[in-house]
Amino acid sequence: MENNILSTLTKEERKFLEVKTLNKGEFLFREGQLCTHVVIVVSGQIKISSMNYSGTEVIFNVLNKNEMFGNNLIFSDNPAYKGDVVSLKDSTIVLIKKENLEHILQSNKEFLLMYLNIQSNFGKKLNSTIKMLSFSSAEERFKFYLHENKGEIEYRTVTELADILHLKRETLSRVLTMLEKENVIKRSPHKIFKLD
Repeated sequence: MENNILSTLTKEERKFLEVKTLNKGEFLFREGQLCTHVVIVVSGQIKISSMNYSGTEVIFNVLNKNEMFGNNLIFSDNPAYKGDVVSLKDSTIVLIKKENLEHILQSNKEFLLMYLNIQSNFGKKLNSTIKMLSFSSAEERFKFYLHENKGEIEYRTVTELADILHLKRETLSRVLTMLEKENVIKRSPHKIFKLD
């Protein structure tokens, strides 16, 4: 848990933390439920998703170790979750209530700066996602994402990467195979490199 936002907390501030373990597939929050905590993933993986009008799942975010969520909702005018929050693996999380978060933000400058950094990075990531989604073809979308990641992508599974790109797994697999045959990219287990 060191070298992350939790490591900036004092012994007294750590008393505000609520640690919770989740089983794979367990729901933490449901769509429409009010956000009253920020949540930090200590281990495991958390997914935030909803179903669109045609019944297809739309994944808003997949969060891994040391990542935070709820921070963009908690101080908003309408702090209701836009999707279900579910654990993709056995996970451990830390919850901080809004009133406790306000106290920490006011009293702990190091925590405040790290919190603002997380907010800023999320804004950049959101803008990048919006730009990526503006590309209609799967190939253009993948190439943009590769460029944004400086020509090197680390990923766990093709399915997970497809979710990030908002593509079907089969579509992304076809694009990767084609680009590899054209010597545009090289793949190794869990990594994709752009070739010059």
